[in-house]
Amino acid sequence: MTKTYTVTVAYAGGEERRGPVTMGQANMIRCMLRDEPEHINIHAVWPVPGGTRTEAVIDALRALVVRHEALRTTFPHAPGEAPREQVVAAEGEFTVTVLDHDEHPPEGCADSVARRNRVERFHLNRDFGLRISLVAVEGAPLSVALAASHAVTDISALSVLEEDWRGLLAGRTLPAVTAFTPLDLAAEEATPGGLRKAEASLRHWERIIRTDPQAMFAEPGAVGTEVEAEQLTLRSLRGARALALAAERTGGLPSTVLLTAWCALITHRAGQSSCVAAVPTSNRFLPRLARSVNTVSQDALLSLDVRVPSFDALLRKAWGAALNAYRHSRFDAVRLWEVIDAVTYERGSRFARDVVFNDVSTLPSTPLAGDVEGPELDVVRGPVQVLPTRVLTFVHETAPVLRLGLWVDPALFTPDEAEGFLTGLVRLLEAAATEDVPLAALTEVTGVRPVERGAEWCRVDGSWVSPPEVADVLSGALGGVPVHMAPDADGLVAFLASGGSPLTPERAHAALMDALPGRPGVLAPCRYVIVRDAPAEADRTSAWLGQRILTEGAGRGRRS
Repeated sequence: MTKTYTVTVAYAGGEERRGPVTMGQANMIRCMLRDEPEHINIHAVWPVPGGTRTEAVIDALRALVVRHEALRTTFPHAPGEAPREQVVAAEGEFTVTVLDHDEHPPEGCADSVARRNRVERFHLNRDFGLRISLVAVEGAPLSVALAASHAVTDISALSVLEEDWRGLLAGRTLPAVTAFTPLDLAAEEATPGGLRKAEASLRHWERIIRTDPQAMFAEPGAVGTEVEAEQLTLRSLRGARALALAAERTGGLPSTVLLTAWCALITHRAGQSSCVAAVPTSNRFLPRLARSVNTVSQDALLSLDVRVPSFDALLRKAWGAALNAYRHSRFDAVRLWEVIDAVTYERGSRFARDVVFNDVSTLPSTPLAGDVEGPELDVVRGPVQVLPTRVLTFVHETAPVLRLGLWVDPALFTPDEAEGFLTGLVRLLEAAATEDVPLAALTEVTGVRPVERGAEWCRVDGSWVSPPEVADVLSGALGGVPVHMAPDADGLVAFLASGGSPLTPERAHAALMDALPGRPGVLAPCRYVIVRDAPAEADRTSAWLGQRILTEGAGRGRRS
C-alpha cells in the first residue's frame, strides 16, 4: 500500500524583481513551446540521508526557494506569444507530493516518479518551476524526485541545488550567492560587450554550418529527426585509471583527454574528417556561471578536424577547438535559427545536431561519486528515451570510476556495436595511457569499425551524399518527375524532365529543401538543369546533355 498526500509549503523573505529573459531562457522557452514536455523537461533524484525527518526535508526545500531567484520565477506573456520578461516573487507557495510506502519500494521507484512528472507541460506564466515528490517508507523519507522546468534550471543547476540542499540538511550555513542570477545574466548580456559576444557566436556557428559536414551520421539507416534510444551506462575503474595515466603522460587535462578520445572514436565510426558536436554544459566555463542556478543550456558547437596522424596531435588541437566553442556559446536563439535556415538553404543542406557530448563530471558530487569498489568494466542497459540526436553522451564521473551514459540510434548501432563503442573508448584510453596512438590504427586498437557505405556514396561539399537518394527525394518532392544525377567539379548536377510543367530551378530547390529534414544523406545539387522530356537512355548523362535545355540554375534565390 502507498499513502499519497500533498503538503503545501509557504515561503517568504525573498526580493521581488523583474526584467528581460536571458538568451538561455529564451532558447529553452522556445523549445518548451515547440517540443513534447517529456522530451524537454528534466528530472533528478536526490537520495535523503538516513535519519532525516520529513519536516527537515521540506524546510530545506523552502530555504532553497528563498535562496535562489530562479525557483521563484515565472514568465508572464500574452496567449500565443513567447515570454520576453521574467518576474521573481518575494513570497508564495509550492507543493510537495508525499508517496509513503508500507514497505521499501523497488529500486528505481523515485526515478520512475520523476520521469512521470516530466510528462505534463509547465505553464510558464504561473507554474512553480519544480514538481517535487518525496518517496518515503513508513514515514521515513528515502528520496526527493524532481521534474524541472527547463526555463528555470538545467542539469548543472539541479546539481548546485542538490549540494545546497544537502548542506542545509546538515545544518551548515551556506555562503552568500555570488553566481549570476538569471536577471544578473540578462543585464550582462545586454551590455555592449555582451552583445558583441552574441554576434561573435553567430559568426562561429555560421562558419561551421557553411563548411563542415551537414550531418555526422550521413549513412544508410540514418532517417528521421527523432530516435528512440536505450540508455547504456558504463562504469569502469580501468577507464578511470587509463584516463588519469593518459592525462599524466600527455600533460592534458583529463576532461580534454576524454573529449579527444570521444571525438576521435565518433569521427572514426562515422567515417568523417571532422567532429561536429554540441557541448552544452561547457558554456558554464566563466566563474560567475559555474554555479549559477539558471538555465544556461545553449550549445557550444565544437568543430575538431581529425586529419592528423596521432592521438597526441589531435589532443593538442582539441583544447583550442573546445575553448573556441565555449567562448561562442551565448547567442540569440531566434537569430541563430535564422542564420541556420539561411545558410542551409544557400548551401542546400540541413544542419543536423547529430552528436551531443555533455560533461557534467565537474558538477557538485553526488552520492554515486567516489565508488572505489566499482567494476573494472561494466555496461548496464537502462530505460528508453526519445532523442533528437543520433548519439548522446553524458560524462557523470571521471575518477575514481569512469561513468558515462550513452544513447545511440539503434538503426545505426546494433546492441553489440553500442556496447562495443563504450568498451572501445576504454581501450583507446588504455592505449593512450602508455603511448601515442596512430589514428589509422583505431579499428585495431578499439575494435570499432567505420561505417560501410556503398559505392554510390560520395563526398560533396565536405558531406557524405547518396546521389541515388538525392534523385529519389527530388523526384518525389516534385510529384514524380524523372531526375538524373551527374557529378560535376562543383558538386552534383540534377537533370529534370518537366514534361511541359512550369518547373524552375528555384521551385526544384525549394521543394527539395522542404523534404530534407530527416534525410542526412541528401545534399542539394549545385545546379538544376531542366529539359522537357527524359531521354530514352535515362541513366546516361550524355543522353540528358543531348536534350534541349529549357532553363538551368542554382535555384538558391531567397524565398519570398
